[in-house]
Amino acid sequence: MGWKLLWYSRFAERLHGHVVSTFISAALLLAPIWFFGFGLAEILQSVVSNTFARIWVAALLAMPYAIFALPAHEFRWRIQAGFLVICVVAAALLESARRQHGSNRGGWQDLVVLAALGLSVDLRLFESAWPYPGVSGMAKLMLVDVALYGYLVIRQLDGIGYDLRPKLGDLQIGIREFLFFTPIAVVLGLTLHFLHWHGRVPSAAMFFGGWLFTFLFIAIPEELFFRGLVQNLLERRWGTHVSLAMTSVLFGLSHFNKRLGVAAAVGFNWRYVFLATIAGIFYGRAWLAKRRLMASAITHTTVDIVWGIWLR
Repeated sequence: MGWKLLWYSRFAERLHGHVVSTFISAALLLAPIWFFGFGLAEILQSVVSNTFARIWVAALLAMPYAIFALPAHEFRWRIQAGFLVICVVAAALLESARRQHGSNRGGWQDLVVLAALGLSVDLRLFESAWPYPGVSGMAKLMLVDVALYGYLVIRQLDGIGYDLRPKLGDLQIGIREFLFFTPIAVVLGLTLHFLHWHGRVPSAAMFFGGWLFTFLFIAIPEELFFRGLVQNLLERRWGTHVSLAMTSVLFGLSHFNKRLGVAAAVGFNWRYVFLATIAGIFYGRAWLAKRRLMASAITHTTVDIVWGIWLR
């Protein structure tokens, strides 16, 4: 389906003749995100039981870059080495954390790993790895794979809630928090001139296609990081309410350099930070309700789609 969609959308024309290598690398990056959502972690925990193997298997997560870059003549050792270092060092640190703190408490190793992953995304350190228009975000997927493998297979952290098998309760909670957040966001956004109403009527394909894309490539990665990992670990030390507030502030600050258009200036976007911080409270509430990322990802995705279509 992905292969047919690639050609149907004419997206392949942007890839300068390197469609196959790009598609294979994308498939390899998406595979862990998909299969970890259906119980792959439990299988790998039993299969990869040796400490040395667990750490070095993580190096395979850097392979999609080489698969793309070598045929495309875009390979750079600096980028490949950076990916390998993050994969292997993160795996080693999380192995150390599990041995030292178990699966119920956080440690300094978690701080180092999460800071490295978060800053790599926020500062766009690997954005040039896939240099073609529309695929530069694939480096973000590789870092998501590292987080999933590291925390589900090696660290075995409790309570992340990464499960892509949908439940009715996820939809109910996700939409409930969206409805709670919407009037606050609209009033503040219009007052601050951050939101601007557009009375368009999108096609069903545009709405649902955009919703699925946002869910997979934006909401799931960000909810895994901020709610499943950061808020989850902070809660063990600071409690539910303080961890919710701290995570929401961190989530807001992660949007400090987000552009609102092609020609938008880059700087500290305080309006975006402020509204994203408030949004983070409701995303965190959705995750806390059942400790499931599916619920917070539904809230997150719906907010982004409504904003992108009618209020951007």
